[in-house]
Amino acid sequence: MFIDYAKITIKSGNGGDGCVSFRREKFVAKGGPDGGDGGRGGNIVFKATKHENTLLKFRFQKFFKAQNGQSGSSNNKTGKNGQDLVIEVPIGTVIKDTDGNILADLDVDEKEFIASFGGEGGKGNSHFATSTNQTPRIATKGKKTQEQEIILELKLLADVGLVGFPNAGKSSLLRAISNATPIVAPYPFTTLVPHLGYVLHNDKSFVVADIPGLIEGASQGKGMGIQFLRHIERTKILVFILDITDNPKSRFDILIKELEHYGLNLQSKKFAIALNKIDILANIDKENFKKQFTPYDIFFISALKKTNIKELLDWITKNI
Repeated sequence: MFIDYAKITIKSGNGGDGCVSFRREKFVAKGGPDGGDGGRGGNIVFKATKHENTLLKFRFQKFFKAQNGQSGSSNNKTGKNGQDLVIEVPIGTVIKDTDGNILADLDVDEKEFIASFGGEGGKGNSHFATSTNQTPRIATKGKKTQEQEIILELKLLADVGLVGFPNAGKSSLLRAISNATPIVAPYPFTTLVPHLGYVLHNDKSFVVADIPGLIEGASQGKGMGIQFLRHIERTKILVFILDITDNPKSRFDILIKELEHYGLNLQSKKFAIALNKIDILANIDKENFKKQFTPYDIFFISALKKTNIKELLDWITKNI
């Protein structure tokens, strides 16, 4: 199951307490203070890994706690530090606080972020000896840490994003050009989660993301809403897959409006228009369509028959 959002609670380890102790050795009548310091509490560390591809595990486990530091002991022995808790997440995971502020973007394999530092250990009584008080009976407590809620959002790392209405042919195109095998059926909302496909063309490789279809009003929560649009935020290219038989220019304008409402930075991306399902039309007024979609590059394709797919891939590899 693909899960791309989770809210969890984390708690780093408490620091261990300092120790009150005095030397007790044979022939030493009045040994001085020898209480050791407490150990540091364990940190909470998030680490990106290529071996994870979903946040599913956070659906079942919501609380994560690192190990506490151990208390100090006699003979000036410092308590053992608490073990860090390393939580592995998929590459592309964004960590936020509950106000939506971005704390870290783990966009590279093995990139780490310390989300919560462990508490410092307390000081043993050996730190408090003075010329006037050579037998201090005080030590400090280790620092206690607080629980905190954080949000995890997964943004897939793709070079090209396929955008379109339901049943426009996005999944069919992804199947035609890549190693991905999304479900394809002649009804809307077949694609319920994003799919990634690896494409190799003209000795160049890139990743294509197929996200569930958008409809008018998606930014207000209609249809499947815009919850999956985060997965095309990182893409360099957007390919709009439009059904050539279903008023494509009007559909394109609606998609642009929904993307703008979402807040996607469209100026930073390159666009291409793929008018799909040309195999069911006898005649196509290509010049009229090109005029409607000026200044964008336009391709007349059939994902089902794989017609003119090479031309589209040529454009992508040139512009990526």
